[in-house]
Amino acid sequence: MGKEVWKAGNMLNPVPAVMVSVADKEGNANILTVAWAGTICTNPPMLSISVRPERYSYHMIKETNEFVVNLTTKDLVKETDFCGVKSGKDVDKFKELGLTKSKMEHVSAPGIAESPVNIECKVRKVEELGSHHMFIADVVGVVVDDKYFDETNRFHINDTNLIMYSHGEYFALGEKLGKFGYSIKKNKKVVSKKNKKSKNNKINKTKK
Repeated sequence: MGKEVWKAGNMLNPVPAVMVSVADKEGNANILTVAWAGTICTNPPMLSISVRPERYSYHMIKETNEFVVNLTTKDLVKETDFCGVKSGKDVDKFKELGLTKSKMEHVSAPGIAESPVNIECKVRKVEELGSHHMFIADVVGVVVDDKYFDETNRFHINDTNLIMYSHGEYFALGEKLGKFGYSIKKNKKVVSKKNKKSKNNKINKTKK
């Protein structure tokens, strides 16, 4: 069994499929689905989205320098696909899909209430790379759905049923395989109750 050499192409998969909500200066809102999105910095918090200039929402982002990244879930997969294949020139996606506009704290663009996480962004820089222009943005606020909090006020993002996109197809996240750092974590030696009792007896005999 061997490997086949292909010409250069973007084969980085899977990637998040996010719904990006935008609005122009008159308040006309739209949603576009973006697969080229990613984290680029922790401190300050920053992310990027790459958009084709011919897309309807492109001019809205250029005009306002704002957008909201809305994470997508299994319950939103059809809406995610719809917003990727339909243009805001032809249809009001919020109305057509029955999605709710959510007022954000730091940007004028609306969030999508049905999304468990809304990430408010302000554009810092635009890189005109080729087929896509990359909007490098500062994360200025995050809104999360409180139904995914536990009694200790911890947010369980992996309970939201996030989806991913791979080579033209959508997938739900699979089974948990580990957590950060598990590969180097030392296993604690488990002492059975029987051995523990025997050990305690030896200690007591020594004291006598």
